[in-house]
Formats: sequence, C-alpha cells, structure tokens
Amino acid sequence: MDNSKKKRLRARTNRVMRVRKKVRGTAQRPRLSVHKTNQHIYAQIIDDESGITLAGMSSVSKENQSTSMNKKSKETARHIGKQIAELAKKKSIEAVIFDRGRYKYHGVIAELAEGAREAGLRF
Repeated sequence: MDNSKKKRLRARTNRVMRVRKKVRGTAQRPRLSVHKTNQHIYAQIIDDESGITLAGMSSVSKENQSTSMNKKSKETARHIGKQIAELAKKKSIEAVIFDRGRYKYHGVIAELAEGAREAGLRF
C-alpha cells in the first residue's frame, strides 16, 4: 500500500473513532448504526453490551429488492428509517443512540434519521 492510501485509511479510522468513542449502545438504549456505499444504505440496531445486532434493514433487504427502494436515494433512506423504527418497536425498543459513523449528518443520513423519528423512534 502506498503512503497516500495509508494516510487516507488512517484519517478515515480517526473520523470513525472520534464519533464512536462518544457513542455506546446499551440494552435499554441500543445504537442505531448507519453505513452507506455508493449504491446502497444500511441501518442496524446494536446492543454493545452483549455485542449482538437486534435488528437490521437495508436497501438490499428482501423487502426492498423488488421495489423502487433498492438504490441509494433520499426517499429510500427515509423509507429504511421508517422500516428500522417499526422493527425496533416490534422488539419494544423506544429510544436509540444515533451513530452516523464517519458520515456527516446531511443528505441520506439525515433523511434516514428523520424517517426513523417520524415512525416514533426517539434519539
């Protein structure tokens, strides 16, 4: 790996850890982790104390594959936010801690958060 790639990787890791060191999910208030790629968006509800994923939804999930919500867009992000909030309510989770990872809180990340808030998830 040449030096510029190492430098970018180190900067990316530092950004993630800067956010993650303040964010820790518990059993009462798990962490809503968001990840995005160039084509898809993913959301997971994670209990960090026991290290398990309680719920997960993405644009590549079976529910979204045959619909128009299978690509990354703001509408898809809002829809996935609503779906993850519904899954959380089924598991009796009312409040979460939002983990945006290394991404800025705008665009599809903000839309996912707003969709989850609309569906009744508190954070």
